[in-house]
Amino acid sequence: QVQLVESGGGLVQAGGSLRLSCASSVRDFGSYTLGWFRQAPGKEREFVAAISRSGSSVRYGISAQGRFTISRDNAKNTVYLEMNGMKPEDTAVYSCAAGRRSSWYRVDLTSEFDYWGQGTQVTVSS
Repeated sequence: QVQLVESGGGLVQAGGSLRLSCASSVRDFGSYTLGWFRQAPGKEREFVAAISRSGSSVRYGISAQGRFTISRDNAKNTVYLEMNGMKPEDTAVYSCAAGRRSSWYRVDLTSEFDYWGQGTQVTVSS
């Protein structure tokens, strides 16, 4: 069982920045494709970003392009999501996910991920 624990959420003003972290205790952390998804009240879960096992490839959802940056540190078993230029519509619960056999071409789909964190609330005030 892979445990994922997010941190770094909170309240930020529009235009501000937050950095989310997701840590895991799994031994072979570098064997997992990692992703960030978010879910706002009353809405479907939305793909935010994903990063390949080595970190050499990244992919972003439309809402994250140009503002968010995903990165990982396999030595620390941690994946990050740096969010800049935040908007009220970024308000959501952000969750990280790990997939051992994720297809990179379908990495925007929740079905490609096997393990999920509990999520961290991000609120952007206008």
